[in-house]
This record gives sequence, structure tokens and C-alpha cells, in this order.
Amino acid sequence: MVLPISAIGGGITSAPIGQSSPSSSGGAGGSFGKMLSNSINAIDNAQAQANAQTQAVATGQSTDLSSVVMSVEESSLEVSLAAQVQTKAVEAYQSIFQTTV
Repeated sequence: MVLPISAIGGGITSAPIGQSSPSSSGGAGGSFGKMLSNSINAIDNAQAQANAQTQAVATGQSTDLSSVVMSVEESSLEVSLAAQVQTKAVEAYQSIFQTTV
């Protein structure tokens, strides 16, 4: 499985390839919630795919170990990125409320 490499600085896309981005599918209200929901669903789908591939190798239905390792690592990186984004969001929230006006 070959994953395409996108250019840096081309803008941030929050939806997987083939899906519309949240900003183009609705108004300003609710777009952050929709983006967050889409991101969580993408992480959940990646974990489910990695789990299914791992079970297929464990039961002997598949012998392609490299794609399983790639899928598990991709899922792990997505969870790690989500945790880092959450940490930065909490830090930003705390910084905003510590600011004196």
C-alpha cells in the first residue's frame, strides 16, 4: 500500500482524501465539532483496520506481515498525534484564561 505525500504548506486538510472538508460542507457553526468528529472517526477506523489485519495474520488468513506492521504503526501514530493535539489545546485554553486584561 503506497500512501501519497502531500506538499507542506498547501493548507491543512482535516478530512481524508475523497471526503469533503468540514469547512466546505457547512457554515461556520459546528465546523470545528464536525472536524473533531471526523478526526476521531478516522482514528477509530484506523485502529479497527489494524486490529482486523492483526487478527487475520494471527489466524493464518493472511501472510502479509509488512502491511500489518504498517497499519499498526499508522494507527499508533494517529493516536499519538491526537494526544499531542489534545495537550496543546489544553495548554492554549489554560494560557487564555491566565491572561490578564
